[in-house]
Amino acid sequence: MLKKFYPYEYAESVFAIDYKKLYDLGFRGIIFDIDNTLVHHGEDSTPEVDALFSEIQSIGLKTVLLSNNTDERIERFLENIDSPYVYDAHKPETEGYFKALEILGVEKEKAVVIGDQVFTDILGANKCGIPSILVKFLRKATEKKIGKKRQLEKAVLFTYKLRKSYRNRIGDIMKTEETANVS
Repeated sequence: MLKKFYPYEYAESVFAIDYKKLYDLGFRGIIFDIDNTLVHHGEDSTPEVDALFSEIQSIGLKTVLLSNNTDERIERFLENIDSPYVYDAHKPETEGYFKALEILGVEKEKAVVIGDQVFTDILGANKCGIPSILVKFLRKATEKKIGKKRQLEKAVLFTYKLRKSYRNRIGDIMKTEETANVS
């Protein structure tokens, strides 16, 4: 029952992923969540995120943002990034995911969803049959409490870590010290 919430991979952050390895494995598109995945909730993009998108796209991977946010919020985030998007996506409903695949022009097996929430990003990806990478959610240093949803996520992730057959289903896609220094 809980397996519908399990990601294919789990990473420290979007910066820990080796996107060249994803490309070499045959992936051609990335569907990104924004808030608490790329930046803190509601914040604009950062120079590091802008550079990440530039790097990803230079490898040959296409990107699309999939967000439950408004059109205006995403446009503000994309000020220095060239990427299409789907707004008001109603994740984890599947329609937005399929629209993102259409925009990317790739089959679901050649795309990967990257997000911070198991009950929206990962569940939606799994409902569509799209591989997924869960990243640790970005948390401000001043945040002391986490919500009930995040507490439930911790329980799901505990069971995920016990179920080895559900982990590392994409392969070795994390940066090593060597590849981290090249980026």
